Amino acid sequence: MAKKQTAGRDNLGEFAPQFAALNDDVLFGKVWAKEDELSAHDRSLITCSALMAQGLFPQLESHMKIAKQNGVTKTEMVALITHLSFYAGWPKAWSAFGLAKAIYTD
Repeated sequence: MAKKQTAGRDNLGEFAPQFAALNDDVLFGKVWAKEDELSAHDRSLITCSALMAQGLFPQLESHMKIAKQNGVTKTEMVALITHLSFYAGWPKAWSAFGLAKAIYTD
C-alpha cells in the first residue's frame, strides 16, 4: 500500500482546504490506493507520461520522485521519456531528462 499523502494539506491546507482534502483523500487516498486495478508502479508510469506530455515539469519532478519510490527504475524512466519524445516533443524530453538525471543519479 502506498504511503499516505499529505502534500495537499501540507501546501494548501489553510489556503484551499477543500482542494487539499480532495488531493490527499480522493486522488491519493482512493484512486491511487486501488492497486487491485493498477499497481502504484504502473500509475506512476502513466502519471509521469501525462505530465511530461503536457509539459508540467514542477509536477513531473514530484511524480518522478514518487515513481522512484514506487519501484520505477532508471531504465524504465529513460525508456518512457525516449518513447514519449516522439509523441510529446523533443524539447519536453530534454527537460524531462534533466529531472530524471537529477532524481535517478544517487
